[in-house]
Parts: sequence; structure tokens; C-alpha cells
Amino acid sequence: MVIFFQSLFENIIKLVSSVKWNDILDIVVVTFVLYYFIKLFRQTRAINLVKGFVLLGVCYLLVSALNMSTSTYLFSRIFNDIVIVVILLFQPEIRHAVESVGRGDFKKLNIFSTHSTKVTNEQLRASASHIAKAACDMSEKKIGALIVIEGKSPVGEIVSTGSTVDSVVSAEVIKNIFFPKAPLHDGAIVISNNRIHSAGCILPLTSNEISKDLGTRHRAALGMSEHYDSLVVVVSEETGMISVAQDSRLMKNISDGELIEAITNFLIDEDEKEKSISRSKRRKSADEK
Repeated sequence: MVIFFQSLFENIIKLVSSVKWNDILDIVVVTFVLYYFIKLFRQTRAINLVKGFVLLGVCYLLVSALNMSTSTYLFSRIFNDIVIVVILLFQPEIRHAVESVGRGDFKKLNIFSTHSTKVTNEQLRASASHIAKAACDMSEKKIGALIVIEGKSPVGEIVSTGSTVDSVVSAEVIKNIFFPKAPLHDGAIVISNNRIHSAGCILPLTSNEISKDLGTRHRAALGMSEHYDSLVVVVSEETGMISVAQDSRLMKNISDGELIEAITNFLIDEDEKEKSISRSKRRKSADEK
């Protein structure tokens, strides 16, 4: 055993001594480039495509190991042209990454970002209440609004079209943004990780036919729900009607209670709800004892 560790230590010393300064620089550059692209991809839907490629790769290895000739052939055809497939699928993200480099927009790296801070169910319920209150208040005054609540699919492409706000979710802040004379009132606000991330954002319009009594905001809300798994709240400027778009469906003229229920159900997963209820029951049982 001593001989083994001695030999291992000698090999490590040889390896370290053989490394030159340009090798270290090479590793740093490659690491930086990979991290930069991964950071950009994480802000877009491309991260889901990456996960899909990883899953396909695992399946390819599995069918190859099991000697499944037909499946192996199909997977091999995909991976033989992997470079072309990647360029076609990731064309918007690759262009965005190159443009960011050209602009010197390195601040997007944000290595020490705290964006992934854990949010409690109580905070999410409070945010749902603020969003619903803001929408209802604007509905009474017939102030148009478009509120996007991010789901599991990142909306980095949408966020980049607006201006960064980075504010807590507050009914007052939301109403101030959509005040008719405010500079960002025409676009949508994006709520991500329980914060108002951006305002004045441009959403994709649906290509499907909708009722003629619905305007551009409703077309944008429906289009957003078709491209992302977000929930979008719309307040009509003409009628004050509140609508919610989700999963390519538009629910029109919903009540205040239905609105806060829809937002709360979207923000809090069923599993988290069950865990929260279970914890409450255990605390109640302990108090009774």
C-alpha cells in the first residue's frame, strides 16, 4: 500500500511539473468560454434542448450496449449530423451569444448572482395577492396591463427586450409601471424568482385567430403562453376585463377570486402544497400534545 501511494504521488509530481503556463492559460480560456455560453443558454429555452440532447445521448449508449441494431442506426444518423442539427436548433442562441461578445456585454455573466434564492410558499402567496390586487385596481380604472409570471421555462429572450427593474413584487410598483404616462407602461412586466425582473418587454403575438373584440395585449398574452409555460395576466384598457393566458388557452373575464387562485396555483407546486399542509398538521398535532 505504501508503494502504491508513493508511486501515485510521484506520478502527480511529474504531471504537475510537466504543465506549462500556456497549458494553464488554455484551460482558463476554454473554461471561461464554456461557462459564458452555458450562462447565456440558461437564460433561454435552449437549456431544455440541451437536456434533450443529453437524454438522447444516454439512450444512444443504452441501445448500443444492448445491440439493438435498428435503434442504434436511427440514433447514429442523428449524431452523425450533430453539428448541423445543433446549428439549426440553436441558431438564435448562437447569434445572441456572438452579439453579446461583440457588444462586450460581459456583465451578463454575473458570477455572484443571487437569482436562485429560495422562495417560501408564504412569500409566493403574498406575491400572488399583490399581483391580483394590482390587476383588480387597474381593472376598475381601465388601465391596460400585461403581467408575465415565469414558469419552469426560462424567458431570457423576452427579458432582454425590456428594461431591468429588479424590484420586489408589490401592487404599488406594478400599478406605477402601468400608469398611462409611465415610460414602460406599453410593454409587459416579467416576474421571475418572485421579483419584478423587467418591464417594457415585447411578447410574441399569436398567429391563431382570436375574437375581434380582443386587442394586441390579448394576442401577445396568448402568443406568450404558446411559446413558454408562463402564466400571463391581461387587463383590458377598453373594458377593464381581466384575462389569464396559460398553456395556449385564454380564460376571459375572470373574477378576483379566480385570478388569485390561478396565480397561487401556478406559483406553488402541488407537491409543495401537500408538504406545507403536512407540516402544518404535524405542528398542530405537536401543539395539542
